[in-house]
Amino acid sequence: MMALTCPACAAHVKPDDLICFTCGANLPRRGPDEDPPAPATVMQEYMRREETTGSISPAVLRLAFPTGNVEVPAGTSLLLGRDPAESLVAAAFSQFDNVSRRHATVTVDDSGHATIRDEHSTNGTFVNGDRVLPGATVRLADGDSVRLGADVTADVLLPRQEPDPASLSRESRQNGQAGPA
Repeated sequence: MMALTCPACAAHVKPDDLICFTCGANLPRRGPDEDPPAPATVMQEYMRREETTGSISPAVLRLAFPTGNVEVPAGTSLLLGRDPAESLVAAAFSQFDNVSRRHATVTVDDSGHATIRDEHSTNGTFVNGDRVLPGATVRLADGDSVRLGADVTADVLLPRQEPDPASLSRESRQNGQAGPA
């Protein structure tokens, strides 16, 4: 299999990447007759990188759109929209007129918590079918579905960083803290 590189900086890129995460250049899109490989899950990427480099993947959030995957590293924000002057991933939405030029912003904080904010889009941003109010921010979790406008849907892949203490019951916390009998 041939290694893929960015045409601008020659950095290694994945087949489903829409932008080069080294230099920010938009990557050429595949032709419609080419069969795309199945996208790897975030956990598969983590395990592969852990085996080869021993380091944790910087991409903690992946949005799997039909036009390609968008990865958002921790501590960054990414604008989703059709305007190439504003959005690094504008190529993914160029064929969808119901996606605004500045549609929504996805943010991942340093601890790996992801959110999406509707940027007063014309046709709305939806998380699991519920509309995000213009200017409002909604937390994203692994397995969520994000829809921009009427027909651009992405699956959210977000590995769980550590157990959420609020999700533990009193009994499970006591059992987890109890020593051997």
